[in-house]
Amino acid sequence: MASSKDATKLTPMMERYMEVKGQNPGSLLLFRMGDFYELFHEDAEIASKVLGLTLTSRDKNSANPTAMAGFPYHALENYLHKLIRAGHRAAICDQVEDPKTAKGLVKREVTQVVTPGTLTDEALLDPRESNYLASVFVGKKLVGLSWLELSTGRFFAADIELSGLADELARLRPAELLVSESPAREEELLPKLELRDMFITKRPPWSFASDNCQKILLKHFGLKTLEGFDLEPDTPGVVAAGALIEYVQETQKSSLSHIIRLEPWRQGRNLIIDEATRASLELTRTLRGGGREGSLLEVIDETVSPMGARLLADWLSNPLVDIKQIDARLDAVEELTQNLPLTRDLRDELSKVYDLQRLTAKVATLRASPRDLGCLARTLALLPKLKAQLAGRKSDQLQLLETDLDLCAEVRADIETALTDEPPLLTTDGNMIRDGYNAKLDELRELAKGGKAWIAKYQAEEMERTGITNLKVGFNRVFGYYLEVSAANRDKVPEDYIRKQTLKNQERFITPQLKEYEEKVLRAEDESKSLEQELYTALRDRVAKHVTRLKNTAEVVAEIDVLAALATLAVAQGYTRPQMTDEPVLDIREGRHPVLDKLQPTGEFVPNDSLLGGDNHGRVQIITGPNMAGKSTYIRQAALLTLMAQMGSFVPASEARIGVADRVFARVGASDELGKGQSTFMVEMTETARILNTATDRSLVILDEIGRGTSTYDGISLAWAVTEHLHDVLKSRTLFATHYHELTDLTSTLKHASNWNVAVHEQGDGIIFLHRIVEGSADKSYGIHVARLAGVPRDVVERAAVILKTLEDDHLDETGKPTVPVRPARKDNARQLSLFVVEDHPVFDEIRQLKIEEMTPLAALEELNRLRDELNK
Repeated sequence: MASSKDATKLTPMMERYMEVKGQNPGSLLLFRMGDFYELFHEDAEIASKVLGLTLTSRDKNSANPTAMAGFPYHALENYLHKLIRAGHRAAICDQVEDPKTAKGLVKREVTQVVTPGTLTDEALLDPRESNYLASVFVGKKLVGLSWLELSTGRFFAADIELSGLADELARLRPAELLVSESPAREEELLPKLELRDMFITKRPPWSFASDNCQKILLKHFGLKTLEGFDLEPDTPGVVAAGALIEYVQETQKSSLSHIIRLEPWRQGRNLIIDEATRASLELTRTLRGGGREGSLLEVIDETVSPMGARLLADWLSNPLVDIKQIDARLDAVEELTQNLPLTRDLRDELSKVYDLQRLTAKVATLRASPRDLGCLARTLALLPKLKAQLAGRKSDQLQLLETDLDLCAEVRADIETALTDEPPLLTTDGNMIRDGYNAKLDELRELAKGGKAWIAKYQAEEMERTGITNLKVGFNRVFGYYLEVSAANRDKVPEDYIRKQTLKNQERFITPQLKEYEEKVLRAEDESKSLEQELYTALRDRVAKHVTRLKNTAEVVAEIDVLAALATLAVAQGYTRPQMTDEPVLDIREGRHPVLDKLQPTGEFVPNDSLLGGDNHGRVQIITGPNMAGKSTYIRQAALLTLMAQMGSFVPASEARIGVADRVFARVGASDELGKGQSTFMVEMTETARILNTATDRSLVILDEIGRGTSTYDGISLAWAVTEHLHDVLKSRTLFATHYHELTDLTSTLKHASNWNVAVHEQGDGIIFLHRIVEGSADKSYGIHVARLAGVPRDVVERAAVILKTLEDDHLDETGKPTVPVRPARKDNARQLSLFVVEDHPVFDEIRQLKIEEMTPLAALEELNRLRDELNK
């Protein structure tokens, strides 16, 4: 940066640059200069590295040259995308007046600050994914969380426990998160956000002032109270929402009329999925690679519109818990599966729609181009047929969608009447308003067109008059239209020609007559373009008045797409409608893992039953069998089918009766989190503790190999006690896959537990995995066989078999069963888990009666020694 001493030497242009830069700290300033965006000083150095631009310098010969880098203005989107992906903010400083009419320095202002969470342009967004900006405020008891999808206007607020913040952020995956820069708040909040792949923006503490935040929201929505949104004032969620809107207003510097409501988000309305479960089940991202490909979302996504794709992801991330709402979706999907011609026709129309949600947002923020409005009109033109196709449907949901589908006919008519069939991308390109729309525009166009015809006629006449056969009329920006004569014909030039320029082989002239018509033509063209822009701006403003209707219609279209997509998936993959119930049961017949079932060749995946709860099946299922045989796939499958059913989808099974779960927990696999200083075992125990402290009798719990991160005896002890607690206290439906065969004896003491195992066929020295889950416990472990299949050297495998035999002989009682202690009696209402139950000892009473304060150090040591001896007896 230039010093104050150097500032006096700055040009007016650089003075303005420095002023704007000072107003936008923390952002790379893209300063429009003619046909280029330029960056200076440190911004130029950063941009040259991130964007691969050539770093040059301004005032090269001065004592303090200024670093400079730039790119053509028309390449803005491409370079913005790279800057945002690299984790930078960009302030765009545009020329806000016409250089032709400006007096002195062209006025420049920041028209938008682009950040990861405030993207709206399609070129910078993934059409299939929501791009959330989130805000967090730590209140006295609860945490306020608000999130906004600026490109569509969907806006939410919630009050949650601090312990649930990580889960909600994992669900939303915001691109940018606003937090207070208050140190006290950071100490509470930031540890919860460690290692998150999101852009953190710190805001001043006053941005989270309760009174101010509420005023901002009321002013934005034009309300006197937020009670109409079912929101209480002064809650942490409202504070977070107010801080978020203030930030968006500050960065966008445009209308936000597409943000029409603030929706309260309350836990209990949707099935809760914690961060670990979401990752373990690979709902929207895979564990390996973190991409969409291979996730459940990717394989069930048959949507044909970007709006539908985003809504499907939202439904999968937020399954329902209300049976009526679930069945309403299932009824619609079922009706569409039974009328495939209708479904195909709907999808054919939906495949032609543009992203109505994001187009509406661009209209609301006054950034819609002529081409955007053209796409909007073409989408609206598809709606009458879509509405007709939905007419007369039986399911309540399809009837409701048909009723709510607003055709916005007058909006469409307004656009189609005004715009040409193929409007340009930029308003400056001209030719966007249809002929016949405006009489004054038609007159100017005719004049411009006629003037050009006159010039052509004038050229022919002058060629004939002068006898100069190669005479041409040309044009440049320096002196407009001119007559060009070759050097060989110089002697034929009439006296009324006025010489303007002499070149090597030709000379250029003007005439009063030519200049008179030139002025008329140019003035008509300029006035025509100016009027076109006025007419377009008026059209865009009229369309913007219908933003609420357009937004609601877009949501209807998105839901139709999702329902049709789920129907298409169900028919193509042979899915069945699940029967939903409030009973804590899971009765799935011939269920298939939805991802593997689709990715593997047809018929290769082996289906299995999942039976939990009810009168005939225990609520805790202990599954044993060798690794690689399919235990993990089996238990994940049960969880995935439950989530699919509760989002309103058919499921891959021959039949299914599924009790609605309030939460689904998956403790499947773990990896060291060295960045947090946590080992595999610590992560495993933390996740297990969370399940044991928050699961209910309506929850579905799937556990895979609990205790494997520690010693064998520790692991068995923990797994044993965890299973007892899930059975006796929580009464959750549980699928527990384990390689600890000792746990199969739990069925003798746990009334509602059952043993299942993975069927294996032994053939000589080898084994064949059948991938079938059958009742009963595995009669032995196949770990050594698996080691052989994995390629462990034969002598190592044989030695392991000898060691295994010795260990088994040493740790079995006289009946051949493992020596595990008997389970102590437990009260039904006990909630506190104790993994290690210790009987009270007489020594404890002696310790309690000791008067430590009256003892000398020596006496205390002697007493401690005596008590130790007593305990060792």
